[in-house]
Amino acid sequence: MINVEFITAFFCWCTLINLSFLILSVLFIYLFRSFAMHTHTQLLDIKASELPTLYFKFLAHYKLGIILFNLVPYIALKLMD
Repeated sequence: MINVEFITAFFCWCTLINLSFLILSVLFIYLFRSFAMHTHTQLLDIKASELPTLYFKFLAHYKLGIILFNLVPYIALKLMD
């Protein structure tokens, strides 16, 4: 049966997994910038000058999604305990 402790643990793991993906994405973009930019310009037909802005928007939206859909429910459930 699903209870509050189970849902709290679920949101905790979701937050940790998504934060690790965010950190990996930041590291990949930072360490392999030229490879990522070359690949994305080839595949998506986007100008190289637009990519840093798109990378920043992607990371910002992903971080907001983690906060809104993983971290806030986790904190709310921890406060209920």
